Amino acid sequence: MDGVRGKTALVIGATSGVGKATAMALLSAGWRVTAVARGEEALGALAAGGGPELHTVAADASEAGTAERLLRALPDLVVLSAGSRPRMAPLDEQSWESFSEPWNNDTQAAFHLLRAAVMVPLRAGSTVMVVSSGAAINGSPFSGGYAGAKRMQWLLTGYAQKLADARKLGLRFLTIVPRQMLAGSRIAAEASSAYAAAQGITPAEFMARFGAPLDAEMVGAALVQALVDETVAGGTSLAVTSKGVEAIA
Repeated sequence: MDGVRGKTALVIGATSGVGKATAMALLSAGWRVTAVARGEEALGALAAGGGPELHTVAADASEAGTAERLLRALPDLVVLSAGSRPRMAPLDEQSWESFSEPWNNDTQAAFHLLRAAVMVPLRAGSTVMVVSSGAAINGSPFSGGYAGAKRMQWLLTGYAQKLADARKLGLRFLTIVPRQMLAGSRIAAEASSAYAAAQGITPAEFMARFGAPLDAEMVGAALVQALVDETVAGGTSLAVTSKGVEAIA
């Protein structure tokens, strides 16, 4: 508790999934958390159960100017977990609008955030985490541009780290890559249904291929643990599975 006393975290996409789980895990660990999301109603529900150390801001992280405005508060930790839910359909059933939606949301939010982190800049010793996806490694043919958007988030995080190092800013940038579909999430439900149907199996059988399930709470806990875990302290990309966290070479 003493190690994080007075430290602040900014969690973007904090009203659902990994973002919400991360915000709750940080609060439990003693952080002061500012939760950011588009929906004021969902933020109100989050605030009602978050306690006095949780503050909320309604904002769209994909809009230019949002990230710089939020980072002017100089948080010690920033977690970007906001993202769109891709349309699940093969390539010939996608429109350019549905295909590019993850780029216009997920990738654009990462671009603005990472750019702002080195421009403001954040204080030395601060950490920025961007939650990507295992689709960035293996592809995802039924999710339009989602896999590419998540891979670009990963690349942008690396670009930001190199720039921060060159300028001696003392910042750490991390890409978090859940290697499994998250049990209980809407994306996993829709994706497992689509891929299972294509393979002639049930969604439960498809999800069973990952082995032990991984859920949002486990990823949130892993993110918080990664901040103090010396075994992954030097990594810039971390994979999360039901077995734990490990650096990606």
